Amino acid sequence: MSIKVLLYEDNDLLRESISSMVTLNDGMELLGAFAHANEVEEQVKSLRPDLILMDIEMPGRTGIEATTLVKKLSPETYVLILTVFDDSENVLNAIKAGASGYLLKKYIANRLFSAVEEILEGGAPMSPAVAKLVIQSMQKPQLSVNYGLTEREKDVLVSLSKGNSFKLIAADCKISIDTVRTHIKHIYEKLQVHSQTEAVSKAINEGLV
Repeated sequence: MSIKVLLYEDNDLLRESISSMVTLNDGMELLGAFAHANEVEEQVKSLRPDLILMDIEMPGRTGIEATTLVKKLSPETYVLILTVFDDSENVLNAIKAGASGYLLKKYIANRLFSAVEEILEGGAPMSPAVAKLVIQSMQKPQLSVNYGLTEREKDVLVSLSKGNSFKLIAADCKISIDTVRTHIKHIYEKLQVHSQTEAVSKAINEGLV
């Protein structure tokens, strides 16, 4: 089955080049290529992509803002950030927003498909410079914020942070899947997040798990 792809890139030549690469790849299907992400919500809802190739700097809505919206609407959709800089704080913010990794634009021709493959296999392609930023952000002093999580919600959050599915969380906590969904809904509300990636990131950064 082909991987369904959406592309957001404001440089016309680069957008056409990437579009051609994806179209010629037998394992990928290009659903659309856009110069901005101002209608990303409607496009994700109607086209249901498996993967989004997302530029950071675009007119109107930024790639970081778009990634946040995508992960809220469709947490299972992968987002690969395309950027010019490998030491940008923007890249770290995009990853915190739920991006699965990033690729420098100068390496797109040689590394795009291997980066996509890495993401689909559960990896997170990024350079050592950005990986260092991620580690440093996780090593910041933990905040003792009380979000009012119940003990059961904490148990579910710990299980969620291990990458467990709802079914595994239910088994782990000895509760039903519907109860897991209810707890996760409450966790999202209390942590003021919209996705599993955001919840786990916040839980790790603030020492909740």
